[in-house]
Amino acid sequence: MKVLVTRPGAQGLELCQLIENMGGFALHHPLIDIIPCKPNGNVSRQIQDADIIIAVSQHAVINAHHILLESGSTWPANRIYLGVGQKTAHELSNTCKQNVHYPTTSDSEHLLNLPELKDVSGKTIVILRGNGGRELIHQQLTQRGAKVLYLEVYQRQFIPISSNNLDKWQSLSLETIIVTSGEQLDYLIAQTPEPAYAWLTQLTLLVPSERIAKFATMHEFRNVITTKGASHSTILAALQRLDTGLKHDEQE
Repeated sequence: MKVLVTRPGAQGLELCQLIENMGGFALHHPLIDIIPCKPNGNVSRQIQDADIIIAVSQHAVINAHHILLESGSTWPANRIYLGVGQKTAHELSNTCKQNVHYPTTSDSEHLLNLPELKDVSGKTIVILRGNGGRELIHQQLTQRGAKVLYLEVYQRQFIPISSNNLDKWQSLSLETIIVTSGEQLDYLIAQTPEPAYAWLTQLTLLVPSERIAKFATMHEFRNVITTKGASHSTILAALQRLDTGLKHDEQE
């Protein structure tokens, strides 16, 4: 099992280590870098005024918390707190000391199916995120009658992909690539020229949701697996199933 891990930062490095603990080989090449930013507007006041607070990532929680601390504020009580995934929810719960709800599958579609978001007409909802992303959540909740605000508390910067990177990936005979967001997959596709792109689309691609899987298929990826979430546990389970299947094929 030879895997390219594009998840950024410490989470990506941790995932690589877990893959190697399984007996695989993992190469870490993040596609984005996470940078704290000074947000526009009064983030503390907007959080205090919200009825529902949604965090899309652990980075969003950590950076929003720093902003609150710097302003001398705290997370409000008696609000509905939601995380897109389990790890984000746990980070938010540990930080705000409140109960945080999350979907069993870590994506926008399943978040929107939570009972806490069924009747939101007239509610004020803030989405803690980076620069861009999660437009589906904003769109659907607005259609349900909520007032939805983005609070951008960090910046994502793309990391260049050089011809040397692509040559190295091919020389290592990588078999699988893990991409944890549609934005990163779009960037990877745009930055990979022919003939490297023909090689790339032959790899097994692991993505967290059906929406991203459909996007990958439209762009000629031939073997796309939906992990049904972006947590390490769901990714590792998918890799384990894939590895077991490949070994079974070799034995036949």
